[in-house]
Amino acid sequence: MLVTLKALGCRLNEAELESWSNDFQSLGYSITNKTEIADIVVVNTCAVTQEAVKKSRQLIRKSHRINPKAKLIVSGCYSSLNPEITNEIETIDLVVANKNKDKLAQIVNDEINLEAMPSIATEPGESALFARGRNRAFIKVQDGCRYRCTFCIVTIARGDERSKAVSDIVNEINTLHQQGIQEAILTGVHIGGYGSDIESNLYTLIKTILAETDIPRLRLGSVEPWDLGENFFELFANPRFMPHLHLPLQSGSDSVLRRMARRCKTDDFSRLLIKACSSIADFNVTTDIIVGFPGESDEEWEENLTFVESCKFSHIHIFPYSPRQGTRAASMPDQLDLITKKTRTRQLHQLANEMRIEILKKYVGRDFPVLFENHIKQTEDGRQSYFAYTPNYLKVKYVWNEELSLKNQIHHVKLSGYDEQASHMLATSFA
Repeated sequence: MLVTLKALGCRLNEAELESWSNDFQSLGYSITNKTEIADIVVVNTCAVTQEAVKKSRQLIRKSHRINPKAKLIVSGCYSSLNPEITNEIETIDLVVANKNKDKLAQIVNDEINLEAMPSIATEPGESALFARGRNRAFIKVQDGCRYRCTFCIVTIARGDERSKAVSDIVNEINTLHQQGIQEAILTGVHIGGYGSDIESNLYTLIKTILAETDIPRLRLGSVEPWDLGENFFELFANPRFMPHLHLPLQSGSDSVLRRMARRCKTDDFSRLLIKACSSIADFNVTTDIIVGFPGESDEEWEENLTFVESCKFSHIHIFPYSPRQGTRAASMPDQLDLITKKTRTRQLHQLANEMRIEILKKYVGRDFPVLFENHIKQTEDGRQSYFAYTPNYLKVKYVWNEELSLKNQIHHVKLSGYDEQASHMLATSFA
């Protein structure tokens, strides 16, 4: 029996797909990326914005159009927030709520009637990740969040914090490394809250992973800045813990942050960056910014631009604010008009590009070990073009003259420049 897994939205959704892949295989199913031949199609939906809801609905309907004979399973935040989804989209065979996600494969196996049964088991060591073309693995370490930022619907959809046992995470990473995975990325709704329900914490988790696994690279997904304790940056002394963090700022104006119910002021954020960058070589920070939050005045917007510029982010995920029904921010007064949000978004994109160029320039001529991705493009003269990532998460394009594949390998390269759009570094030779 063949299963296709699809996801929209965050890295956590991706991590859940990888977990489901292994779960389905342990039950005797096989994973395929071809929807048209699948017996079961699982769609992991997103609801972080109204646009995400729209795309989730489109993906569900498209999956059914491609293969109307397949059993259609839906999970994720959109379906959990919308209990009437099966009435709206009648082609859905089963909805699995977020609270039951960890048992999705078993639930599907028990409740969906199929004309044939899956085989007893797959061969030991078979990797669902490679069946889906991945060489990095997202590891779900926890779910849920105890905080309630006023713009966020995900914490409502995901529920209370639930942490996976340290031993289970270590075992999962060791298994993936044995299958050839070179890099693990820890992810969750609120990673910094890891262990709040099992008498542990993020620091202990990372320290244990570094001690009890040999995976060459370990990264964190998005982590809230207020969750990093005094001793957290000591972990980066281990070269296997990659010197990059995605710290969502959301706004560089303290008054906007208060309306967002964020727990970190700009002064706190600045001190955190100074500490990290002064103690960790080549430390790199990326962030999220919401543009046009309700009531955002011209003065607050200028405060935001000034502070963001001082932080020297290498990349910014920019989100024009859109009201999300069910959140406090959606009912706040002084909702900004679309033109203002578009204008400010363009301004921030321009600033982000200028900061990125400044950062990329300082790495020209440097040597770094990079992990080559699976993605390959052929150049006009037939050479292979790879994308790879440095430890501090700079994207690198490398043109390879040999027939031998580089994918999923780590090699030192010399950074020779950057492309005109400043989206990535260029490398021309092994170091």
